[in-house]
Amino acid sequence: MMISRPLSEESFQERPDRILATELSRYAGKDVVLQGWLHRKRALKSVVFLILRDRSGLAQVVVRDPRAMAEADPLGEETVLRIAGTVTENPQAPGGFEVTSPVVTTLSEPVAAPPFDLYRPAVPATLPTILDHAPVTLRHPRLRAPHAIAAASVAGFRRALDARGFTEIHTPKVVASATESGADVFAIDWFGGEAYLAQSPQFFKQAMVGVFERVYETGPVFRAEPHDTARHLAQYTSLDAELGFVTDHRDVMAVLREVLAGMTEAVGEGAFDACALLEVDLPRVPERIPEIHFTDAQELIARDTGEDPRGEPDLSPAHERFLSRWALREYGSEFLFVTGYPMAKRPFYTHPEPGREEYSNSFDLLFRGLELVTGGQRLHRYDDYLAALARRGEAPEPYAGYLAAFRHGMPPHGGFALGLERWTARLTGADNIRRTTLFPRDLHRLTP
Repeated sequence: MMISRPLSEESFQERPDRILATELSRYAGKDVVLQGWLHRKRALKSVVFLILRDRSGLAQVVVRDPRAMAEADPLGEETVLRIAGTVTENPQAPGGFEVTSPVVTTLSEPVAAPPFDLYRPAVPATLPTILDHAPVTLRHPRLRAPHAIAAASVAGFRRALDARGFTEIHTPKVVASATESGADVFAIDWFGGEAYLAQSPQFFKQAMVGVFERVYETGPVFRAEPHDTARHLAQYTSLDAELGFVTDHRDVMAVLREVLAGMTEAVGEGAFDACALLEVDLPRVPERIPEIHFTDAQELIARDTGEDPRGEPDLSPAHERFLSRWALREYGSEFLFVTGYPMAKRPFYTHPEPGREEYSNSFDLLFRGLELVTGGQRLHRYDDYLAALARRGEAPEPYAGYLAAFRHGMPPHGGFALGLERWTARLTGADNIRRTTLFPRDLHRLTP
């Protein structure tokens, strides 16, 4: 083995193409090039083992030449390396193969050590330490894994909706009106005027139903809600969908069921190693997700818990957990639709329940004890919007841009929004949503 200094761009072009650590078995007996980070170095009396980490996994590199062993001694963990060598079968190596007779080139050297040893199987650090040093701590396989699962989830979301004739859209995240929901908003300076960070793409995706009929978006949303809990963030990733020509909210629920099945399948396929590392128990999405009306849910809670939530406009977190346990016990389902939330708790654009105008054609999806998705049928007639605003004592003028689409004919439609970080946290069993969020933004954190 020979250790050398960084290569020039010209010399890179003359070298063999790089392969990944997980591809070693395909090149037994052949010369290959690996590139990655020095995950761990183990120096024994007659041999030095270099464990290289790349995006696919780990590869073992064996250094036996005495001079080369001495040259490898200064290499520290997280040094970026290029390794050329011969693939040799070894049942004790990761994946059953290793690289021997290596030529190692240093591409970059760290000038500081990570806050803890990244090669250790467990993470010996508190959540604040992990978040404070996220650019390096997320290199740990267990901390990286949730984000691989999130990526596969988004791929499954897109694939499921693409297959059903949806069009992906990208809407503004800066808006002129702070009227999208009851949640607090972030005001910003916009060329000397006031603007706001968007709380959701709701108004835009409804308008685009009039263009494409079926649309979806994946992107950030912002909520200035003063919640400092393990399940709230000031910025999170929302997976939104909206579809036209529905009969009612159950058509939306049927599409959501297909999306959940597609996301689960994509995670099992595209993030298999991450799921195995974290021992993720992927849910079975039933052919028909059980549902319970909000009023029936409150009756059930009152009957079985000794608490009486009847008359309350929403479910508490404890009641969501109770209902999830009930659905698992009664139907064997980790998913449960709660439908018919009171109109007083839903946005003005929500379609009321026919015959019971105080309730809505809306739903929440509970997953493993937590509200994961909110959705429902929307109003679609212009006059109905004017009447809904009047009932709430609001003037239509601030909503002029939103209402414009409904002046020109809109089909019955509905949609939903799914929080990606909550979904990933439920899948991985994370005790805090920040463990499944890249660079969280909340009441106290704006860096890194």
